[in-house]
Amino acid sequence: MPVRRSAAPAKAASSAARPPRALRRAGRAVGRVLRRVLGRALGPVSGLGWAVLTTAVVLALGGRHLGWVEPVVLGTALGGSLVAAALLAVGRSTYAVDLEMSDHRVVVGERAVGRIVVRNTSRRRLLPAHVELPVGRGAADFPLPSLGPHGEHDEVFAIPTTRRAVVVVGPVRSVRGDPLGLVRRRVRWTDPVELYVHPRLVSLTGAASGVLRDLEGQATRVVSDSDLSFHALRDYVAGDDRRHIHWRSTARQGKLMVRQFEDTRRTHTAVALSLDPADYADADELEVAIAAAASLTAQAIRDEREVTFLAGDGVLRTDTPARMLDDVSALEPSTAARSGVDLGSWVSREVPDVTVAILVTGSTCDPGTLRASAVHVPVGVRTLLLAVELGVEAEVATHERLSLARIGALVDMPRIVRRAAVG
Repeated sequence: MPVRRSAAPAKAASSAARPPRALRRAGRAVGRVLRRVLGRALGPVSGLGWAVLTTAVVLALGGRHLGWVEPVVLGTALGGSLVAAALLAVGRSTYAVDLEMSDHRVVVGERAVGRIVVRNTSRRRLLPAHVELPVGRGAADFPLPSLGPHGEHDEVFAIPTTRRAVVVVGPVRSVRGDPLGLVRRRVRWTDPVELYVHPRLVSLTGAASGVLRDLEGQATRVVSDSDLSFHALRDYVAGDDRRHIHWRSTARQGKLMVRQFEDTRRTHTAVALSLDPADYADADELEVAIAAAASLTAQAIRDEREVTFLAGDGVLRTDTPARMLDDVSALEPSTAARSGVDLGSWVSREVPDVTVAILVTGSTCDPGTLRASAVHVPVGVRTLLLAVELGVEAEVATHERLSLARIGALVDMPRIVRRAAVG
């Protein structure tokens, strides 16, 4: 008869071989601490520093293995230089750093001026260092002299602006290390700030009063119980506003009669801009189109008219000209953006109560495509199709409530908008 062997001794041996759970947790904690410490210690070593360290190890070990003294001496010297560089980078920096910008909004072509103020908050003298300031995709480096106790040093900088953009300035970092760049210890002191480079606009005061005119007082066919345009009388219904009861007709009819009104309209301008690079001959043409659309929107905001600005893949803010231009500064061309042929349907979907539609695109979008896009705009809406083609003579053609305009430069905008309004 076979004898069944118990597995209990094997399980006991297995559990005895495994370390206790508390010991495993302690080991993982020690590992995390070591990784953190090593990361902080080795993080400042630059790529050149790692190359020097690797070369030093190879020379020292190779020379010792082959019995050559020269490689060992050279490797030792390289290792010593790396140790000296690390000693220059150690030490606690006790700075207080401020990043100041004279203005967070500038127009293309203007210089944005800023200042970095560094203070030594300790009671001991600090060694010289460097201050690193990222600006967009580049970076500026300023020498920081030795600062005595509570000493202060400031650096003034200017950022040239050549194109519309949102430029991230900062964060300010102090950099300590050796002159060869083997070890670089960077410490961040400030948060980054955003510099908005707005497009240069053209004033449309007076020129846009026609195409962006207020339609208040023009009655629609929508009947309302409260508005400015009287339409008719009807029987009183429970819940009607007693202020609208027409007492003379009530006395004549022997029953309560209330006034009924027609809704009146106010201008709601929709500006739709194509950011599809296929609609433009080059980047400069796109920039003029963006500036033209922004000029129209800014004028509507200043005139306190309701306006919606469609660009990219969404609706831009139009509560103030500054915020609208902040959003415009961030616009980027994209093949995924709506092209000129889609602008009309976009306006119809996003702004159903539109009264004036302005569709802006480039020279490669032919007039037939623009007219096909305008078909989707609600019937009766005043529509301006604006195409940008650099260098051409400005022209405009108007048929009923549709105007097709072409400009060769931003300065053509006031004249073209005025002619479109008259036409």
